[in-house]
Amino acid sequence: MHKIILDCERMKYPHTGLYHFCLQLGRSLLKEAVEEAISFFMPRKCGPVFGTHAQYIYQHAVHKWILPATAKYNVWHATHQGSQYFPANRKIPVVLTVHDLNFLKGNFKSAAKRKTCLQALQHKIDRADHITTISQFVLDDLHAHIRLNNKPATVIYNGCNINAAILPAAPLVQPGGPFLFTIGTIAVKKNFHVLPALLVNNDKHLVIAGIVQDEAYKKEIIAAAQKTGVLSRVHFTGPVTEAEKYWYYQHCEAFVFPSLAEGFGLPVIEAMAFGKPVFLSTQTSLPEIGGEDAFYFNDFDPENMQEILQRRMTVYSTDTGLVERLKARAYSFNWQQTARQYIEIYRGLY
Repeated sequence: MHKIILDCERMKYPHTGLYHFCLQLGRSLLKEAVEEAISFFMPRKCGPVFGTHAQYIYQHAVHKWILPATAKYNVWHATHQGSQYFPANRKIPVVLTVHDLNFLKGNFKSAAKRKTCLQALQHKIDRADHITTISQFVLDDLHAHIRLNNKPATVIYNGCNINAAILPAAPLVQPGGPFLFTIGTIAVKKNFHVLPALLVNNDKHLVIAGIVQDEAYKKEIIAAAQKTGVLSRVHFTGPVTEAEKYWYYQHCEAFVFPSLAEGFGLPVIEAMAFGKPVFLSTQTSLPEIGGEDAFYFNDFDPENMQEILQRRMTVYSTDTGLVERLKARAYSFNWQQTARQYIEIYRGLY
């Protein structure tokens, strides 16, 4: 059997998209791989998340300098471009998944920091034997800013994370009326501070779920809500369980996601899987993932956003086929298909 090892080091950050990427891809590879043995390089604190029969190498601080013996593996899959763990043995082929070049977007990083990040990514691209990206947008971004030198590069979309075996469970934070929902790390790139304006001149609430990465930015969201007089109807939940997240998707009027920098945008297809209208920015990968049945904010002028929300909610309520089209779009992103595409890439490197 050929042996594949997945670098799942980023699972040290629970309640993030990278955690779920590794989790879903790993689970699907275990189901789909019939000629390969899959092992996982990951933090010990995560425990045996892929089952007690899976093979694990638990990450240690010393591994940043000296990796455990890797000679027995046929492919090393670095599942995120930020990983510091690459096999020194250059006989071992490396697949590198690039999720985004978000450090180039907006003014999130200084010019010096952007240059440093690009140099680090170029070094990893040079080491890799096959590049994958999670959207065409990211691949186009790579071509624009990185030298691929004719290295094979493939777009492999994420799958939809919704698990039918998980039943929605009522969370502690429940708004007292109809609400809009969003989820993601509380950070500037998510652009959540434009959302309180959607509560003006109506009785809607806004629920924002996710870990707080930037306390100063959370204060900016609160300030925007205070300025528009809707602070009492803006609710921060912190991280939520999958069952609680499903409850919010199930009960919200709409999912709102004005992000400025996304490599894919998993919550978009999760909300679609529940048949909910999704309101997105037109930035980075979101139009590619949302498709023609998503709704888009052309800009973030409060009155324009309010008008788009109201007008498109009318479309949602009158278009009898829209709910099923949204669900079909969501489930066209399939983790089993994703795993099979990765397996084909692995086999091309043996």
